[in-house]
Amino acid sequence: MTTLSRRSLLAGTAGAIAATTLAAPYVRAQAAPIRIGVLHSLSGTMAISETTLRDVMLMLVEEQNKKGGVLGRRIEPVVVDPASNWPLFAERARELISVHRVSAVFGCWTSVSRKSVLPVFEELNNILFYPVQYEGEESSRNIFYTGAAPNQQAIPAVDYLMNEEKVQRWALLGTDYVYPRTTNRILDAYLKSKGVAAEDIFVNYTPFGHSDWQSIVAQVKRFGSAGKKTAVVSTINGDANVPFYKELANQGIKATDIPVVAFSVGEEELAGIDTGPLVGHLAAWNYFMSVDTPENKAFIDTWHKFIRNPRRPTNDPMEAHYIGFNMWVQAVQKAGTPDPDPVIDAMIGVAVPNLTGSIAAMMPNHHITKPVLIGEIQADGQFNVVWQTKGTVVGDEWSDYLEGSKDLIADWRPPMRCGNFNVRTGRCGGQS
Repeated sequence: MTTLSRRSLLAGTAGAIAATTLAAPYVRAQAAPIRIGVLHSLSGTMAISETTLRDVMLMLVEEQNKKGGVLGRRIEPVVVDPASNWPLFAERARELISVHRVSAVFGCWTSVSRKSVLPVFEELNNILFYPVQYEGEESSRNIFYTGAAPNQQAIPAVDYLMNEEKVQRWALLGTDYVYPRTTNRILDAYLKSKGVAAEDIFVNYTPFGHSDWQSIVAQVKRFGSAGKKTAVVSTINGDANVPFYKELANQGIKATDIPVVAFSVGEEELAGIDTGPLVGHLAAWNYFMSVDTPENKAFIDTWHKFIRNPRRPTNDPMEAHYIGFNMWVQAVQKAGTPDPDPVIDAMIGVAVPNLTGSIAAMMPNHHITKPVLIGEIQADGQFNVVWQTKGTVVGDEWSDYLEGSKDLIADWRPPMRCGNFNVRTGRCGGQS
């Protein structure tokens, strides 16, 4: 079953070039390859998270080319490095589309990078597959959001802590950019709607790459000493997570005292941390490497053979790229062309297996259906799933908890073709 929000009316429709050089022999040599862009930071503060996404895209392309490519044409990935520089993301996106003539792009991690490239994709009418959890409050015809919206990660995580851990005080710690700030604004409204007092919510933001966590962790420790069960909800991104978790251990904060639930820490980030003192802290995702399904086992085996390292983990955004890439392949086949306009229209209703044993479907709001999982950090850097939804959840592009958003829906099918249709006024364009 698919869990639906008020948007149930949508649920009726379920520059360096790095290219693979070996194509299957039955791919026609004379057919021009179909180029796709890979837009992930390979240097800078976000490289810790994004390099793996470049690697998994190269793997997915290689595997598809072994099957004959798509439409009898080899797929050629074009890889660029925006270097954790947000304006550079837009420049590299324009380069991919205008110079390299890619048919679609798979990329970005932070919301600020996505916001940077969004006008480029709309202006040049190309496609971005965005594979990371984000704050919602957006639906573009040219973007397919294969990561989690807040109702597919943040809100279920808070519900878990509130119901299972009996948490009453909340420290919302984030990196200082749009995703943490908007997500925490949604969570603040949601917590208050559940009766949490303003004085029981502590919010703090730090810059990308922040390394000195001593005073902030001490503040959290004091905040948690008021006699009420306290938790940290973390939207800290990138390599700042390493010193943050080390400082938790330095100050003796254990999961039994103040549990941390993270939205941007997965297996890849834990690979650089001594996880022993972090056992029991949590993360909310839609996939964990430890999920025991035949699909996941096959994916992990293929990954380890491709990367030639049996110790390299998999993680949630990798699964999102797996889903998005397979959806793109199916949509190209359905449209009979890789050209963006027909593919955009063909994407709605495409459904492919995910790695957790269910189906991901592309909805009319350009978000997909996903299960929600809560995992506990283990000493080996893996997660033990302690809770999950019974079915998949439809991604909610506009928050039910924010004024100005709760009356909006997105539906990119004709005749509506609108990303912010106001169901109260009957108009496209939000509140106007």
